[in-house]
Amino acid sequence: MVSVAAKQEVQEMIYNLPDNCTYEDIEYHLYVVEKIKNGIRRTENGEVSSYKKK
Repeated sequence: MVSVAAKQEVQEMIYNLPDNCTYEDIEYHLYVVEKIKNGIRRTENGEVSSYKKK
């Protein structure tokens, strides 16, 4: 089940897209938001390692 917060976030995202956007545009934006949120969550959980150039 989708949370109310997630539904509201998607509604706001779609509202802020141009009127002539396509389904592909919407899918792309959802994909990007999900990738960013996953990256933030993984970082907060210590699941990523930093890369240091030697």
